[in-house]
Amino acid sequence: MALPIQDYALIGDRGTAALVGKDGSIDWLCLPRFDSPACFAALLGTEENGRWLLAPADEVVATSRRYVDGTALLETTFTTADGEVVLLDVMPVGDGRADVVRRVTCTRGTVRMRHDWVVRADYGLVRPWVSREQAHGHEVVVAVAGPDKFVLRGPHLPHGRHGHHSNEFELSAGEEVRFSTTWVRSWHDVPEPLSIDERIAATTERQRRWSARAPEDVPHADLVRRSLLTLLLMTHAETGGIVAAPTTSLPEDFGGERNWDYRFCWLRDAALTLESLLGAGYDGEALEWRGWLLRAVAGDPADLQIMYTVDGGRQLPEREVPHLPGYAGSTPVRIGNGAVSQRQNDVLGEVMIALELARDAGLEETHNSWALQRALVDELAEHWDEPDNGLWEIRGPQRHFTHSRVMVWVAFDRAVKAVERHGLDGPVDRWRDLRDRVREEILDKGFDQERGTFTQHYDTTAVDASLLTIPLVGFLPGDDPRVLGTIDAVIADLDVDGLLLRYRTETGVDGLAGDEHPFLACSFWLVSALAAAGRREQAHELMDRLCGLANDVGLLSEEYDVTHGRMAGNFPQAFSHLALVQAALALR
Repeated sequence: MALPIQDYALIGDRGTAALVGKDGSIDWLCLPRFDSPACFAALLGTEENGRWLLAPADEVVATSRRYVDGTALLETTFTTADGEVVLLDVMPVGDGRADVVRRVTCTRGTVRMRHDWVVRADYGLVRPWVSREQAHGHEVVVAVAGPDKFVLRGPHLPHGRHGHHSNEFELSAGEEVRFSTTWVRSWHDVPEPLSIDERIAATTERQRRWSARAPEDVPHADLVRRSLLTLLLMTHAETGGIVAAPTTSLPEDFGGERNWDYRFCWLRDAALTLESLLGAGYDGEALEWRGWLLRAVAGDPADLQIMYTVDGGRQLPEREVPHLPGYAGSTPVRIGNGAVSQRQNDVLGEVMIALELARDAGLEETHNSWALQRALVDELAEHWDEPDNGLWEIRGPQRHFTHSRVMVWVAFDRAVKAVERHGLDGPVDRWRDLRDRVREEILDKGFDQERGTFTQHYDTTAVDASLLTIPLVGFLPGDDPRVLGTIDAVIADLDVDGLLLRYRTETGVDGLAGDEHPFLACSFWLVSALAAAGRREQAHELMDRLCGLANDVGLLSEEYDVTHGRMAGNFPQAFSHLALVQAALALR
């Protein structure tokens, strides 16, 4: 079985990303892109589904790890009875290649190392044809399967048996070895060796330059910096698309069916990420993201999807992968995401917030960028009163979710502000009228007068953590009695050991079997809502608790199992990290 989710760390090159375990094994990697088939898939199966292990062969008495300051270069220190080694893992950025570099340095004594390279194609299903070749003056191991070629370089190259390439070698104090795995199309020649020192130095410089821009005048500034760098790693450098997570099917319910593929670009998550970046002072990134948005949604506004592939593609059908047993036996393992066809009326509101913030930051609209927004708002104006699947991608019946209705109000509100504040053209009187009608409807049908709280949807008295965003998007002031009542109701109904569930699954609203754990972004929303309500001491206490849940290198998953003290869901999760940044900014 794979390690606990919190025992992994992320490395990436802004084209894809890998999860490296505390045991020195890369158990998840899709090449060359986030949503490509995995070549190391042990995370969702066993080592037979692919992994790359570099670790001491003898018993490890202590392990520690850290990111090199201001970067995503991962250092893992292994201590044995006879010595100590440091493993550096990095995916070089900025050179248009797909490489993973692993450097092992012996810092004390003598350590015997184990090297196990098990590469598989198509999510661990296909065992490639492997051979040893001479390329550019050195012996390399080459694995080929269909369109993929994987090249292993380095000293002490392992020998193959039964699809495993394994060996052992010794390192003494002061000695260092370097290995790399490179992906190319199978019909291409083996590429030139990587200039490892040069690429490590360039990657370090680029990432430190990004990290140096992070705000210092916020609580938990170190985790804010790490979150911003993690969001950068999940943004595709060439296209600007931001994936929700680099993994698929890490379970929300261990052993259950709540396993989803998050390696795609949700408009909502991308917009929220942009809001976090703008709030933290990363203004220049708005233009890149807006370019991705314009390309992805180009066409008939009626064809707007809630998510796209990293290059803006629209086809991501959901299918199951039966050959993988799933993380902790959680099946099915899913590739693609069926929610792509859902109606989620909140999405345009998030997009309009992000673009309004970009305008406030000085990003000028082009003819096409504003024309697209106008068309999308006009399309919403024709269908604003229809039920939807909501923020949480409910697979049960569509409903009038209160959060979705609030975000419809937001879409019209930001369109009005674009005209009133920025002088853009549009049917502002109609938008203003629709904004007022939506507001009246929400206050009438989405608010429980008896209990003094907003409700999850119009046909229930249950609450939903998404209601905490009502003051954050400007629908009502943070100290409005209706907001205060909602905060108290959400805490009363959804609190589990100090953390918040999204909603109560036992209501059956989502149409799925099983349960789930507290959703970390919801608790960060509570921090922001408490701050807006003036309850800052309570907000700081919760912020401290949440930041304490990050793993040893500052990463967060989607959910947290408070009963067993473990992370759950896809990892690392952009939603959790962007909500952390927003909460820190709310407390600034």
